[in-house]
Amino acid sequence: MIFKSKPPRELGVVVVRDVDRIAEAVDAALARATDAERPGLERAAALIAETPRPSEAELRVRWVRERFAAAGYEGPAESARAVKVLRDAEPSLSLVAAVRLVKEAAAAPEA
Repeated sequence: MIFKSKPPRELGVVVVRDVDRIAEAVDAALARATDAERPGLERAAALIAETPRPSEAELRVRWVRERFAAAGYEGPAESARAVKVLRDAEPSLSLVAAVRLVKEAAAAPEA
């Protein structure tokens, strides 16, 4: 009998990045801004440009930690309880996805 390994499953988590759209919207508003609106929009454009863009992994870790905080969970990040808390917060997560996300959050440095 030959055993084949299964291909790795996807996490099932989509990272949404809207910063480019926001920057475009601010730039478009700046192009048609009145003199009174211009300073605020210029400041907004500068803040968008200066803000570091986190990696997808950093965004996933932040998302997991936000779910823990919302649930009041302060225990160890890599534990069965953490997986349960995450799945209770997001019931659509598979067990595999929740375990991978919890491990990723546990391995990441504290912000």
